[in-house]
Amino acid sequence: MNQLFRVLTLFLCILFCANFSRPDAWGFFAHKRINRLAVFTLPPGMMVFYKPNVDWISDHAVDPDMRRYATKNEAPRHYLDLDRYGKYPFDSLPRNWTDALMKFTDVYVVLNNVDTLLLYTPDQAAPDGYRQWFTGNVLPAWSRAEEMLEVDSTERLFEVLQRKGAGKVRALFYREHLSEHGIIPWHLQRMQRSLTEAFRQKDRARILKLSADFGHYVGDAHVPLHTCSNYNGQKTGQDGIHGFWESRIPELFADEQYDFFVGKPEYIDDPETFYWNVVLESHLLVDSVLSLEKQLRQTFPADQQICPDMRGRTMMLVQCAEFAAAYQDAMNGMVERRFRAAVHVVSSAWMTAWIDAGQPDLKELGKYVSTKADEEEEKALEKAVEGGKFLGRPEDN
Repeated sequence: MNQLFRVLTLFLCILFCANFSRPDAWGFFAHKRINRLAVFTLPPGMMVFYKPNVDWISDHAVDPDMRRYATKNEAPRHYLDLDRYGKYPFDSLPRNWTDALMKFTDVYVVLNNVDTLLLYTPDQAAPDGYRQWFTGNVLPAWSRAEEMLEVDSTERLFEVLQRKGAGKVRALFYREHLSEHGIIPWHLQRMQRSLTEAFRQKDRARILKLSADFGHYVGDAHVPLHTCSNYNGQKTGQDGIHGFWESRIPELFADEQYDFFVGKPEYIDDPETFYWNVVLESHLLVDSVLSLEKQLRQTFPADQQICPDMRGRTMMLVQCAEFAAAYQDAMNGMVERRFRAAVHVVSSAWMTAWIDAGQPDLKELGKYVSTKADEEEEKALEKAVEGGKFLGRPEDN
């Protein structure tokens, strides 16, 4: 009778509820917890500022996921489909951001006869001075999420076209293909530089906002499924594994079972290599994440794998606690190890930026009070999330 009731409940939930709760990245719980724990490992010179603002840094740890509903440029910062680029250690991918973007960017011109021509593609030899031009023109445009470029700054590149009588160049633009499969290791390097500059400027608001965001991206880099194109098991019939690994398991077991003592942060002397190693280490775990869950699905009682669960006033389907515990045991503590590593790297990244900025005195910065602009931005993000439409590649759908 009990089993019949359970099956009937699941059937009704399937009819009237969402198939799965759609947790974001590590899940709101885990992202907030990672940032909070990282604060309490910092040296005294940083603690005087971070501790009074720990609630703000924790609460805003989820902002990057919310921005994925507001701008298409946000999603690629959370992942990298390494399997699209050959085999480990993926030597074809430049570790430097400028080199990587150059390798996957085409440049086009529009002439006065309205013809659009391919001016440069990475398959051909780059003209003299191209890297310098690219750094001064394409990189800033990419940062502004713009594709149109200034024509006047590229006169030398167009001399060949003009000698051929092609006519006057009317427009110049680029198309980059790197973002199609994610950019997280390069974005982490950029965040490191940005936070360092914020410390140099002693910009309280920017330090906090970048710290919160940085913690989020570091957390994502520690998730194996953020490093492959089969990010939600959709290619192997394991839909829902993304939220299962990184959200459901920490929510159930982190507080009672995980050891959160991670030690003091360490200075990162080579951010480029360091962040690439984080992503590569995560990728080496992908096969285990997928194969162990698939084996468990085949051996665990089918009617004890998915259970209805109330989230606030909403009924959702999630992995049953017993099923989640079995998966965690099968992985032999993998989720906890990546969680702990994320906490340590977050605090190390923050501390490295502070040291590189000259260890500015943070006592005078005090506790941050949100401005009207902050509140308006939060409302805009909340409205975008309520719309429920991801811009860019969906994470768990």
